[in-house]
Amino acid sequence: MRTRPYPGPVPAEPLTIGLVIDDGLDAPDGVQQYVLTLARHLAGRGHRVHLIASTTTRQDLENLHVLGRNLRVRFNGNVLSTPLPARAADVDRLLAEVPFDVLHVQLPHSPILAGRLVRRAPAGVAVVGTFHIFPETRLVAAGTRALGLVERGTLRRFDEVVAVSAPAAAFARRAFGVDAKNVGVPIDLDRFVAPPAHGHRDGPLRVVFLGRLVARKGPRELVDAAAYVADHRLTARDWTLTLAGTGPLRDELRRRIEDAHLEGRVDLPGFVAEDAKAALLGGADLVVLPSTGGESFGVSVIEAMAAGGGPVIAGDNPGYCSTLAGLEEQLVDPRDRVEFGRALARWIVDDEARTAATARQRAAVRRFDATTVVDEVEATYRRALARRPRHH
Repeated sequence: MRTRPYPGPVPAEPLTIGLVIDDGLDAPDGVQQYVLTLARHLAGRGHRVHLIASTTTRQDLENLHVLGRNLRVRFNGNVLSTPLPARAADVDRLLAEVPFDVLHVQLPHSPILAGRLVRRAPAGVAVVGTFHIFPETRLVAAGTRALGLVERGTLRRFDEVVAVSAPAAAFARRAFGVDAKNVGVPIDLDRFVAPPAHGHRDGPLRVVFLGRLVARKGPRELVDAAAYVADHRLTARDWTLTLAGTGPLRDELRRRIEDAHLEGRVDLPGFVAEDAKAALLGGADLVVLPSTGGESFGVSVIEAMAAGGGPVIAGDNPGYCSTLAGLEEQLVDPRDRVEFGRALARWIVDDEARTAATARQRAAVRRFDATTVVDEVEATYRRALARRPRHH
């Protein structure tokens, strides 16, 4: 794990921090990226950072402690991993070997991995939690509330709880009975800034979707809206749509494109490597991310805004609404094919609106920069430690 130099003063009292996740760190998913980005920045500031996870095969992570293994289950529209019990002897050995000041747990957590670690931690160790989830369905919400009841005793051991967004904080209050401050997700914005384009870009206007080709990300709705624009000839301007990413809907989307006679206008390039994301997003005239729900935060929205291409048009789910606070004109209802299609056409046609929106989002996105967020996380650690009777 490479660290980045902190652009401010090195902390006078470096902390020993355990970042705890009830999953492996191999997948490039949101919670994993939260943990790894936080780890890089904290280590860059001089803190001693340990990663505590379940099954992980990566060999490039320093201070990695693997406690147990995982089973894969379907949850909140995703396939997630759930940990098997961590052995008490392994937990006690880790706590004896590493003098933690802070354990930072990703919530909601498992009572048999992270929960076991929290319950066995010495009294002087501060415990902090980050609540990530905003449920898409009533069933998931009910299941999370049930987990909150099971974990109510362990939650009393937490000194501070933060959430990645206002909707996640509200759900943490309803489901777990905890008050969580909205801190956000640390994102290395500079990594997504594409080289500036020189001169006028020829060719059709480029509309880009980048994400997993699964139902809740809205690729079906985007194809339907594109078909509406084409069928009703809402614009004479030439435009193309790129649906970048992989997922179980790929073949279905290809059939939808063929049925709508959009083969020459819409393409499915497949997987996009991390180091190619910035160029793809930065080369777009319009980025459309019409997720229909289940979003606790808008990491993909922020990455697209940071890339500096065109404006980002996003689904009006609670997570994306929180991320685009102040930029509400860039929200759409992806489930309304007619209104979505008309909005898409308006953004394609109106050059001035796209230019103005791009400038506004470029300024707004800076509040999500990792340096700003990690400052808040560090302050949370200090407050948590002040609550403890003693610490290392």
